Amino acid sequence: MPGVSSRRSPRSARPYVAVALALLAVVVVAGAAILRDGSGGGLRPGSGGADGGTDPLAYRDGDRAALERAAADGLAHVLYAKSPGGAVATAQRVARWRPLIEEIAGGDGGTVDPDTLEAIVFLESAGREDARVSDDLEGAAGLTQILAETGTNLLGMRVDVRASERLTRGIARGSKVAARVALRRRVDERFDPAKALAGTVRYLGFARKQLGDRLDLAVAGYHMGVGNLQEVLRRFGEGDDVPYARLYFDSTPVRHPDAYEKLASLGDDSATYLWRVRAAQEIMRTWRADPAALRTLAARQTAKNSAEEVLHPKGSTPIYEDPFALGRARAAGTLRALDADELDGYGIRLDPQMGELAPRLQQSRRLYRALRPEALAVLAYIGTGVRQLAGDDDARLTITSSVRDTPYQRLLTRRNIEATRSYSLHTTGFAFDISRTYSSRAQARAFQFFLDRLTALNLIAWVREPGAIHVTVSGDARRLLGVLDPP
Repeated sequence: MPGVSSRRSPRSARPYVAVALALLAVVVVAGAAILRDGSGGGLRPGSGGADGGTDPLAYRDGDRAALERAAADGLAHVLYAKSPGGAVATAQRVARWRPLIEEIAGGDGGTVDPDTLEAIVFLESAGREDARVSDDLEGAAGLTQILAETGTNLLGMRVDVRASERLTRGIARGSKVAARVALRRRVDERFDPAKALAGTVRYLGFARKQLGDRLDLAVAGYHMGVGNLQEVLRRFGEGDDVPYARLYFDSTPVRHPDAYEKLASLGDDSATYLWRVRAAQEIMRTWRADPAALRTLAARQTAKNSAEEVLHPKGSTPIYEDPFALGRARAAGTLRALDADELDGYGIRLDPQMGELAPRLQQSRRLYRALRPEALAVLAYIGTGVRQLAGDDDARLTITSSVRDTPYQRLLTRRNIEATRSYSLHTTGFAFDISRTYSSRAQARAFQFFLDRLTALNLIAWVREPGAIHVTVSGDARRLLGVLDPP
């Protein structure tokens, strides 16, 4: 069983592994057949199943609720990593406003529910009523980060920018702070929490009227802008009553490409704003129900520069302790060997240096060229999709690292500052690295699309390192095995 440590010295393992690798010829051939079946079946990642292609991740209306949950989970990492003081401290600050939020949301006739309004507060200001983007108060300010122009012209709020800026400078100097804070709330109502919340509710009401009375679209439009979202809907071409989950997941570079192009052009994470609001809702729900669970989740979210330890918490996923564990896993099929010829058909090139430290452990480099089936499926899905979207059959992404055992990881930390000295996901077989050297801008853009989309599906977590993209694959990626390995 993987993860069961052998007490034998790694130096004594070479004869065993040599025999194991010889016996694994059948396993390698079986793995190759898996990839051939996927290619022969017309796999077209990102196509949504259009033009007769196969896309196991195509949007389906019946999956909408599951997709919304996955997107909230997959895009939650930034809330844990970037919230001032951390997600737990932010949840505590935001919770102070709950009575006021319930009062204002409840008194508006159902424009927005308290949980969604609270999540907007979490995301926009982290619960700080004096939050501002910069010293220029024409920009977003207050508990719900309202622009001065929007507050004045659309929401009917009093916003005297010059007076507000003078008072803000005085507050920063520490002079007559309480009096200046009170006066600023009067001259710039964005800094009055009750009026800021009421203004946000009015904006969402306005947005709902413009967007088919859909709250999901209104929330997305809060950050994106109603006009921009209307343009995305126009390009999508199926009217206003389109759930945002469909608008997002059913728009790709090859399916509804005009809508996708508009979403991608907006920048500042506008396209994923709704999912981050839902992630904030889940944080606040967990804070009220089980604060200890939120602290545990926050520790996992911030242990690395991605959510990889949320996908595979330390202690819950077996690691490969030594070469014997790798050999047994390959023989059992719980690790699949990487075959260069077959991966080449999927637009993936094996770096010839992969496993270069193996001789120092008296092992074959081939031992360290394997992945869990789920990770192999994701690698093949990405490689195929990138090659097709980039429009270059000769271009290849290069995989530079796959599975490691504990001795290999220990050796690597002595020469690579990016290699962790603690829990490495490479030792689970669920992680691989892709070189950041690309054949063209088109290839790089296509790769970025799949990284973003698979993250939103909560199937991967990834981080950009100096020379490579480090990808960790969720166990839920087993849903891709049906295409790559038909029964």
